[in-house]
Formats: sequence, C-alpha cells, structure tokens
Amino acid sequence: MVDLYCASFRQVPKRIVLDIDDTFVPCMAADNCACSTPIMTNTGFQPIVVFDGDGRFVGAVLRPAKPPSGLRSARHLRRLVQAIRSNWPNTRILIRPTDIYCSPPVINRCRANDVDFIFGLAPTTTLRKQVADLEASTLARFEASAKTNKVRCFKEFFDGATSWSRVEGIIARVEVGAQNTDSRFIVTNLAGGKAKALYADFNCRRGAAENHITSWKTHLAADRTSCIRATAN
Repeated sequence: MVDLYCASFRQVPKRIVLDIDDTFVPCMAADNCACSTPIMTNTGFQPIVVFDGDGRFVGAVLRPAKPPSGLRSARHLRRLVQAIRSNWPNTRILIRPTDIYCSPPVINRCRANDVDFIFGLAPTTTLRKQVADLEASTLARFEASAKTNKVRCFKEFFDGATSWSRVEGIIARVEVGAQNTDSRFIVTNLAGGKAKALYADFNCRRGAAENHITSWKTHLAADRTSCIRATAN
C-alpha cells in the first residue's frame, strides 16, 4: 500500500505529514483474532490507519481491538518509515498521531530515524503545575472581557515523564470560556516555530483524519469483516 501511495505522486515531495489513528471495526462473525474493547462490549478489530495531511490513504494494519503497546506502535512506525524511505529517501516525515501513541518507544524511534513528530499529550499533575499561572491570567483576561468569546493563551516549555529518556518540547494551550477552563498539551521535536502556530496550524489539522476514516469505511466498505478469518479480512 505504501508503494502505491508513493507511486501516486508525479513529483517526490520534500515533506509529508502522516496522521496515524485507529478505529473500531465490529466483527460480523466469531474470530479468534478479535477481542472486545474495555469501552465497547461487542467484539471486533481496531486497525491502525494512516492518511497523509492531504487525505491520501497510506496504509492500514488489521489488529485486535485493544490499544497497541508502545513497542508495537514503535515497530509499526519503523516499518512505515522504512517503506516510505525506500521510495523517497530524502523526504522529511512528520507524524501526527493520537495521544495513545505517545510513549517512550515511539518517541525514541522517531529520534533514531530522524522523524519529526507532534503527539497529543495527556494532562498530568506536573503539566498542570506548569500552566497554573497561565490558567489564572487567562481566566482574569476572560473575566475582564465582554465574555462573548473564549480567550486562548499558549505556553512553550521543556519537561518529560520519568519514563522518557530526555526532556521534550511541550506546548500548552489554555482556553477559558463561559463553561470552564480547558488546558491541553502536545509534545513535539519541531523547533523554530511559535507555540500558537505549531498547535493551531499543525496539531489541530489532524482532526481531519477522523473524517478520512469515516469516508474510508463508508465508500470502500473498509469495515466489512464478515469472514471468520483475520487474513481474509
């Protein structure tokens, strides 16, 4: 599939963005390779799906319906990068997966293979302490405003979990509205950009991947797993 993706270009791109996500696919028959998720009671698969930033399908891996471990995600990334670079050795690769792929093995694999990355990062007590002052000042700005629009502020700093091999660049987005204060985080190795631009222009665009997955299922019947054998599906 990666070879077909690369062959679809008339010119080799200087850079590509890869949105990596997973999606639940229910089984229509019993399958010993499928399993149920902690959230969903029905049985099925949870394939890893890859699209590029323009919505082109890159590839998919059929797998049981459970979150992949960090090592499995790292191995998938290694195969994906090797397949792309066998066609385009000089193309820069930026991956933009969901936060479940943010793990030490994946981050280390990105650095070892010179791959740029932006991961969503689950909030922790340590991260919330980093933005406590920003949350307070953003709330004060909202209270002093007409309260018709949300107020957003950004902060860039370095931090890391104890399981990480090094500290990484982290961007925080603090948003205050009439309902509540919402703080979100991303981790990236991209340098030289402003925090707002990296968050809004690069990270937020990965939301389109969900629409691509919906189209992939709807128009290509990609969620049809009616055979009892995983290899057939």
